[in-house]
Amino acid sequence: MDLHIYFKKIKEIQATIKEEYPLIVSAKTEDGGKAGTVMEVSKLEAAKAIAENRAVLADAQQKKDYFEQVARRKQSVEKAELSRRLQIAIISDAEFRNATTKPEKEELTKG
Repeated sequence: MDLHIYFKKIKEIQATIKEEYPLIVSAKTEDGGKAGTVMEVSKLEAAKAIAENRAVLADAQQKKDYFEQVARRKQSVEKAELSRRLQIAIISDAEFRNATTKPEKEELTKG
């Protein structure tokens, strides 16, 4: 393939893409590429993938599904982070009384 034609095709495709970071859907390729994977890439990367027949721009439904999935993943990560930070200790009444009265006893012995 003539490189001049290749890069001209990429520039033409890139000019038609409206979003700065469009969503593309991968196509099945002979070298093992999986079809149907949606990803957010730069305008240049999208144009290259489309020019090489490795992907197409995502349609409205695919975009909606992708952003819903991203929101669910974000919520899941935030929930996991919150549960990681939240720590609960269960102590008996006697342990609580001992823990709260020790400083008073120490103050009395120092004074």
